[in-house]
Amino acid sequence: MLRTTVGCVGVEERDEDEGEEDLRDGGVPFFINRGGLPVDEETWEQMWRHVARIHPNGEAIAIRIRGASDLPKIPTPSVPTYQPTTSIPQRLEAIQKYIRDLQYNHTGTQFFEIKKSRPLTALMDIAKEMTRESLPIKCLEAVILGIYLTNSMPGVERFPLSFKTQFSGNHFCHIVLGVHSGGRFGALGISRREDLMFKPLEFRTLADLVQEFEGAYRGYWHTLRKVKIGQYVSHDPHSVEQIDWKHSILDVDKLTKEELRRELERHTRDMRLKIGKAAPPSPTKDRKSNMGSPLRNPGSPMRRNSRIERRPSGEKKVLDPKSPPDMNGYQIRV
Repeated sequence: MLRTTVGCVGVEERDEDEGEEDLRDGGVPFFINRGGLPVDEETWEQMWRHVARIHPNGEAIAIRIRGASDLPKIPTPSVPTYQPTTSIPQRLEAIQKYIRDLQYNHTGTQFFEIKKSRPLTALMDIAKEMTRESLPIKCLEAVILGIYLTNSMPGVERFPLSFKTQFSGNHFCHIVLGVHSGGRFGALGISRREDLMFKPLEFRTLADLVQEFEGAYRGYWHTLRKVKIGQYVSHDPHSVEQIDWKHSILDVDKLTKEELRRELERHTRDMRLKIGKAAPPSPTKDRKSNMGSPLRNPGSPMRRNSRIERRPSGEKKVLDPKSPPDMNGYQIRV
């Protein structure tokens, strides 16, 4: 099954909201494979018809490729592994190399359906499928894959960072995975343009990172119109929470450079506050605490206290009441 998407035109296209809205790729509608893998016959034929429409050589290129019997074998990249001593910047570079080796998807058909409203655990299942299939991907798929590959790095916080630009009357959308570690910001992702994806972990503030992307867009005569920044993403691959894709939406046109910087600093503080929030009590732990027998052990504190109070000497040992556990000190990184 395959559905056309039309809307935010783009070299770096991506749905702005829930993944169901329409998109265009370079002004041409492109398709999302909603039938899963392996690709069904209907989707396969539609993909080739679309290639024939959008490629400069038209139908001839599709016929030539489909009729070739000596196509070169495409190498399958390996998921990166690390030594315990491998630094975080080196790990991020290895992840970016893996994403780049999958290659950008120029077919006009997105192979993996990404619904932004799905829980994190479901999106991680899709990321696993990406590593198994090793197919070319687009920018939103790269963000999901980047989250999956950095889940085992608790010292690295991840957040979605998307851009809306304008060129020649058309709007273009793009998204990368922002990363923060050791007091520095960077980004992972994929793009047709080398300077619109990976950014090393060297930017002191989020504003510096955004300005780096804005400068890259200027090099392609694009004007940055809007920036959307999400919250930090949980490292728990089994989490049922949804990714906060657009905690802050900044209209760059309406803000001075200083106002934009202040808004980005405010968002950075909001992200840090999310880390500091105490996690809600675990239902499993609550159940365990209520499963004890109502009959108390003879050595339990309550009975021991009762025996002390019945001492014939009349002397009573006063026990210091235990203070309730400090739940504020118990925090789980999300």
